Formats: sequence, C-alpha cells, structure tokens
Amino acid sequence: MILRLRDRSIQLDEPVLMGIVNATPDSFSDPEGRKPLAALVERAMEHAAAGAALIDVGGESGRTDTEAVPVEEEIARVVPLVERLAGAGVTVSVDTWRAPVARAALDAGAAMINDVSGLSDPRIAESCARTGAALVVTHTRIPPKTKGFPGYRDVVADVVELLAERSEEARARGVAAEQLVLDPGIDLAKTPAESVEVLRRLPELRALRRPLLLSVSRKDFVGALTERAPAGRGAGTLAALGVAVEGGAAILRVHDVADARDYLAVRAALGGDGAVGEGLRLDPGLRREAV
Repeated sequence: MILRLRDRSIQLDEPVLMGIVNATPDSFSDPEGRKPLAALVERAMEHAAAGAALIDVGGESGRTDTEAVPVEEEIARVVPLVERLAGAGVTVSVDTWRAPVARAALDAGAAMINDVSGLSDPRIAESCARTGAALVVTHTRIPPKTKGFPGYRDVVADVVELLAERSEEARARGVAAEQLVLDPGIDLAKTPAESVEVLRRLPELRALRRPLLLSVSRKDFVGALTERAPAGRGAGTLAALGVAVEGGAAILRVHDVADARDYLAVRAALGGDGAVGEGLRLDPGLRREAV
C-alpha cells in the first residue's frame, strides 16, 4: 500500500517503525518527568538513527488518572519539537485529538496526525485534507482522558464498523484514501482480554483495505499477561509485535526502536523473508563485550 505524507509517499511493502517521543511530564512508561527540548530532539534522532521511519510526538499523556492539559500548553510542548525535527528532515507524526493542536503541528511541519480519539473532532480531518498530511483514525468508544469498558458483543466487529464509519467521515472532509491509516486501538476502551482478542483476529481488519498502525508497546494487556510494570514489558512487547506483523500491521509504534528493528530483522531472516547471503559472518569485534 501507498501512504501519502504531505509532499512524499512511502510504500508499505514491509512493516515500518514509529518511534515514540513523549513531550510530557507524566507518561505512563517514563518516570523521568519533563525533559528539555534538546533531550527530546536527541531522543527522536536516536530513534531515527535506529531505524524509525516516523517519529510520533505527544504533548499530552493518554493516562486517565491525570487531567487534560490546556490546549495552549499542549501546543507549547509540541510545536518547538516538531519544528526542530521537521527542519532536520525527520518525518513527524503528532499524537493529538484536538483540532487547534493538529493545525499548529501541521503548520510547524508535521506530516501525520495520530488521532487516538476516533476522530472526535472532524476538523482534524479537514486540516489533514488541506495539507495532504496522513491521518490515523483510531477505534475507541470513550472520550479522550476517560477510562471505561463499554463491553462488546463482538469487539473485532465493532472495530471494523467504527473504523469504516470514521474513515468515511474523513473522506467526506476531503482526506484522500492514500492519506488514511487505521489503528484498532489496543487497550483503548478495551479490557486486556479484548485487546488480546483484537490481536488474535487482526487479519479480519484487512477488509478495510488501508494500512494498520499497531500500538502495543508496553501496553496494559502485556502487563496483565506478564505481571510486569511498563519498564519490564520489553519481551512481551516483542511477542506482540510478532503477532501484529503476522496479522498485517504496516506501522509499529514502539518505545524501543533498536530492539524492535533487531527483532524484525532476525524474524525476517529466520522466516525466509529476509535475504541471508552465504557470506554472512559475525564481525569479530562483536563476539564478546568490550572490557
């Protein structure tokens, strides 16, 4: 599939990595608190150097035990970082559900808006249509910054229904098909068991005929299965990435880009999808840890 990101397009023949950069002091997986702009830029560039094709910048934590920040504060957190990264040639996505933040981010050079609210404000779609930016439409049945489990007769059928409906709304607002990415919303208005069900049945979402973005990194369902806090969910995350790739995910949103890149490389080689030449050898300098 082709994904249009403003003035460029990428072919999603194999999964691409999206590195997470939280410009927030209260991320669920990052206890370090607020970071200066230089540190955020450095983190983003590390992700890019490690193989991330996209950097997803967030100015408000999705945690439901914290208050929503004022729009002006979210813009102040996001825009300087977007400007720096876009100016350095990085393809930037911005994680927001607010139209004013989306507009400011796009004006600063963002190439994608990652709306985790199920397009609760359709004006975001209009901004993406105006600029040609990509738009991520996410499945959820509850408002942003709210925790709840609506209950589903069939959670996967609900994901397909809502994503199709919201995609049509985006198209009606001027977003071209090649600008659309769909996210089944793992852990958003879903219990851990429901998130597992969605991942098991991910191939059913291919009927929507648009690239799928999967955000499984350090998520609650991994913690529930492993009984580990976010920092200890690395191995569980890689297992979930494997299922996501098998199910047809095109974009993998992760905290640890280098680990995800290595996992995908070895997985592709062992599965016969990656070229392995007869001359494959280990660099002698990598045989043991340096003293």
